[in-house]
Amino acid sequence: MRDDVKPMFAANWKMHLGPDETETFVDRFGALHSARQDARVVFFPPYLSVGAFLASARTRPDLGVGVQDVHQEVNGAHTGAVSAPMAKQVGVGWALAGHSERRREFGDDDVTVAAKVARILEADLRPVLCVGETLEEREAGALEAVLSRQIEIVLASLAPDSLSLLTYAYEPVWAIGTGRTASPDDAAQAHTVVRREIGRCGGRDDAVILYGGSVKPGNIEELLEAPGVDGVLVGGASLDPESFAAICAGGG
Repeated sequence: MRDDVKPMFAANWKMHLGPDETETFVDRFGALHSARQDARVVFFPPYLSVGAFLASARTRPDLGVGVQDVHQEVNGAHTGAVSAPMAKQVGVGWALAGHSERRREFGDDDVTVAAKVARILEADLRPVLCVGETLEEREAGALEAVLSRQIEIVLASLAPDSLSLLTYAYEPVWAIGTGRTASPDDAAQAHTVVRREIGRCGGRDDAVILYGGSVKPGNIEELLEAPGVDGVLVGGASLDPESFAAICAGGG
């Protein structure tokens, strides 16, 4: 982790924790985690829990809130979808784009992800662009090619003055929800590739890049010590307030 960067701890709850559980979580997490000036904490609850989170955390402006996905259109006949302007109206400040589960389960290809990032920026939200390779791609030696493609398509579609607004999350797909974690060396290698590709495509070479993939209290310190890792995007371990508070304390 770079000395001049505030670590970012992002919690992706996926399809967990409804409004009632969210209120309980925020109360408990707030008691365990004091506001820090030297770090950022951002939660990505399910859509239906965003309101409950915002209401429960109204006295904690240090806790950011985002949505897990937006549609690539501003409005239209898209049953079940939520647009970036709608998310903005609710009061969130962030949005994920390109998470591997969206790519795999819902068919979000690189062009769709690029359109979603553009919509997120148009709505004055901060995008977190998720990139990463499958186990098959890694074993085939395609790590660099995959990351390059995923980054280039998105950045090429954006106005140059908006590129500095992106945060990135490298998530090796083979380490998400599997219990397998990339070693600090694996993470450092991939983050070096991501940073190089961002710079090559006109983005900021000092962009914040998170690591995501089976992050837990037991490995947070070594992951944050890996060169180029500026924070973490946490899945399962963020569902428990004690666990996530311990992760957030790991960067202190």
